[in-house]
Amino acid sequence: MIVADAIYESVQKLPQPLQAEVLDFVEFLLLRAERAAGIEEEKTWGTLSLDLAMHGMEDEETPEYTLADLKERFA
Repeated sequence: MIVADAIYESVQKLPQPLQAEVLDFVEFLLLRAERAAGIEEEKTWGTLSLDLAMHGMEDEETPEYTLADLKERFA
């Protein structure tokens, strides 16, 4: 017997108000899983975006700044 079948049989034995509670909990779990998947996808896209934006920058020459380049100094 698979888990879904066991859940179905157990829920059938519950009174209607408790069945509604089980349904609410299942919907909560589904929402939480969807949010987690969305957050993971967002992280993946963010990483990809940053990787593409930074692509090739390691080969660029960076300017050397000195104190003479400062426009404002704080004491």
